[in-house]
Amino acid sequence: MTTEPGWTIRPAVTGDLDQLVALEAATFNYSQLGRRSFRRLLQSPSATIHVAISKQHQLVGYSMLLSRSNSRNWRLYSIATLESTRGTGLGKALLINAMEYARAQGAASISLEVKTDNLPAIRLYEKFDFAVTDVLVGYYDEENHEENDEGSDGYRMRHTFATDQS
Repeated sequence: MTTEPGWTIRPAVTGDLDQLVALEAATFNYSQLGRRSFRRLLQSPSATIHVAISKQHQLVGYSMLLSRSNSRNWRLYSIATLESTRGTGLGKALLINAMEYARAQGAASISLEVKTDNLPAIRLYEKFDFAVTDVLVGYYDEENHEENDEGSDGYRMRHTFATDQS
């Protein structure tokens, strides 16, 4: 359990389901996970969800990691924070928590996808040595795009953990 100013980060439990779904809906206007998906992921051994809980016991953010049993390359599927918490360091705390968890579980690297226009997230990832490995044209299918519009572009980014050379 990690304590930060104003919140605590802990593993998600089934009782967090309603707040996870609400945060997802408030944060993303594309590729939203629904109740059924969150419920399945909370029970899946290949998904790890950590939540940030405020001192008022409100879920204010989450991170989701996905892994495969035959791979040391993990995927940071999502980080979401309430709009009111942006700029407080919560996203950074969730990212650090996810990276530390993945590394402790034996991950060699973490990849993620991010919209090319999400500059605050891209800057954060770059601070933690994530590098763009691919441009994903039309990757994000947004709710309000035109019928002939292919959606927003994304970057695939990767962070490789340093190996000890003892």
